[in-house]
Amino acid sequence: MGIIVENPGILTTVQDEGRFGYQQFGVSPAGPMDTQSFYLANILAGNRRSEGLLEMTFSGPTLKFQVDNIIAVTGASMSPCVNGEPVPMYQAVLVRAGDTLSFGMTDGNGSRGYLAFAGGLDVPLVMGSKATLMRNNLGGIEGRKLEKGDAIGFASPKTELPNMPLRRLAPERFPTGELTLRVVTGPQDTDFSEEELKRFFWYSAKITNEFDRMGCRLEREEPLKHIGDGNIITDGIAFGSIQVPSNGQPIIMLADRQSTGGYSKIGTVISVDLPKLTQSVPGMRVRFVRVGIELAQNLYVRRLKSLERLEKQLGR
Repeated sequence: MGIIVENPGILTTVQDEGRFGYQQFGVSPAGPMDTQSFYLANILAGNRRSEGLLEMTFSGPTLKFQVDNIIAVTGASMSPCVNGEPVPMYQAVLVRAGDTLSFGMTDGNGSRGYLAFAGGLDVPLVMGSKATLMRNNLGGIEGRKLEKGDAIGFASPKTELPNMPLRRLAPERFPTGELTLRVVTGPQDTDFSEEELKRFFWYSAKITNEFDRMGCRLEREEPLKHIGDGNIITDGIAFGSIQVPSNGQPIIMLADRQSTGGYSKIGTVISVDLPKLTQSVPGMRVRFVRVGIELAQNLYVRRLKSLERLEKQLGR
């Protein structure tokens, strides 16, 4: 027993860290859009960082609890309430059997929220993962977003966790208006002239309405020009790869991206900056800054060490 979905919200899915090792077979990893908020929710709830939880987009669900369990909510501000009373985000909170947990629309601070349950969700593994990949109908709840009436069990619910008074963090504030993303160029940056590369970094672009879990299409006032036609022999795509099709309008590939693609990739957004993008909304502007791979790796390692310190401090 666990929760009953009374209202699913706009787009709520089960996500764990992702489904790895299958891109060679055309199966993308899926997993969380905002990895930082995902990890923090699980750590606060006393779980392994990779455990499955609910990712919410723009508005969250209404859930009826059948048993007691501890939760943690991170990411976008969606006004979580238990029985109509506000509960804090970025904090471990005990919810009792019979209680109703509800969310509203995001208040403009972010677009995706993360709801972790102590002990994790009792969702079957598909190719070693609980992550929902909707375009392939894999994982989660029948490979789809949550629907009214869905019942999801808790794997190992808890009413107590070590260091409960310490299981609280300052809520994240996400960028508004314009965000800056650091980019490592390549692997097809040579498909663009040096002048075009400079233009890519000099001028900002607008996030369009074509922004979902697969990718984020940008609109530049002056499209980028390839030396050739913009097509390449199909190769692999990473989370954050920036494809530039023949129309010159970049697309940043995200969690549910296709596994391979045949457009030139001018660069890749570094991992620690991707949460800023995935918490953004259409209409915001993006500006790119060029960095080296050494800095990207050092920042990623620094983030991992920070998460490890928090895990050690709180315990499980």
